[in-house]
Amino acid sequence: MVCRLRKSLYGLKQAPRCWFAKLMTALKRYGFIQSYSDYSLFTYTNGKTQLNVLVYVDDLIISGNDSAAFKVFKAYLSDCFKMKDLGPLKYFLGIKVARSSSGLFLCQRKYTLDIISETGLLGAKPSGFPMEQNHKLAHASGELLKNPEAYCRLVGRLIYLAVTRPDLAYSVHILSQFMHEPRIEHWEAALRVVRYLKGSLGQGILLRSDSELTLEGWCDSDWAACPLTRRSLTGWLVFLGKSPICWKTKKQPTISTSSAEAEYRCMNGATCELKWLKRLLLSMSVQHPKAIKLLGIYDPNAPT
Repeated sequence: MVCRLRKSLYGLKQAPRCWFAKLMTALKRYGFIQSYSDYSLFTYTNGKTQLNVLVYVDDLIISGNDSAAFKVFKAYLSDCFKMKDLGPLKYFLGIKVARSSSGLFLCQRKYTLDIISETGLLGAKPSGFPMEQNHKLAHASGELLKNPEAYCRLVGRLIYLAVTRPDLAYSVHILSQFMHEPRIEHWEAALRVVRYLKGSLGQGILLRSDSELTLEGWCDSDWAACPLTRRSLTGWLVFLGKSPICWKTKKQPTISTSSAEAEYRCMNGATCELKWLKRLLLSMSVQHPKAIKLLGIYDPNAPT
């Protein structure tokens, strides 16, 4: 006797792994090559025909330069799996994609409205900026929150919102440091970020159609920015042509003994990111023969 177990994709812990293995086998059988820079990216090249498939569990984004090849490949997928074609990309994982002659605009307006509604700030006055410049959140000594789960949930949602909002990178970095023991001051700072969102609902990222496919990075560090550990802060922003595609704010893993050392550590992190992006572009047949520019901000008054 043999029992056949019928479960949904998310029913078993090993199910996503088995599903991805099956999907990967089908794509490779068609001729796709898995990218070593991002294992969820598969590329297909046949002469001048180029197809790209980006996988997130059971959701696929297919892009390419040949409509006929699109139809043939989608017919192949329909034969292999029970697939639903949703047409041109408009909404993916909470991110709205709008097309125009200027390019692609990525926005999370609906997701932002859900955050504001959940915190009960739909009628609140918007804030002009997300966080005070000289805040003292690291030294906060107020009362502990009675419901820390609400703080963790809010910060978690802000982390995902920062995917299309580089202006939230620093605020999210600061707020996420107090997830284990949030206090009243931290909660109020998080609500200030939400009130800032209320005044900037439609902000997002524009991937310009007239951008050159060349990388350029900007980086800067704040020496001994953390008042508790004295670790420096690293921040970088990467452009593809005129479009921002990658950004990050993070504490450095070790203490830098000078501002110059902090800057070099920051440059090292940005350089690693640029090299990874260059390999990712190469896997999509985008050549980058020119040297990548890495720019910084010079402050003559910074301590050394």
